[in-house]
Amino acid sequence: MTVPPQIRLANEIAIQFHHRPPDEAAAAIANHIRMFWDPRMRSELITRAETDTADLDPLVLRAVRLLKS
Repeated sequence: MTVPPQIRLANEIAIQFHHRPPDEAAAAIANHIRMFWDPRMRSELITRAETDTADLDPLVLRAVRLLKS
């Protein structure tokens, strides 16, 4: 099964922040997504995070919660 691009990209970003404390990492991931991702990509990631969490890094799930608030 192919991983959707939004999930793959978000997970790749998360890898770069694994060395930080979880709250700080999630905030950095959310900030990166806000700054550099097209709104449609953000929306798709949020939708997928609500319905299909199996492929998402736990830090991405935390970042998505920040994106929604």
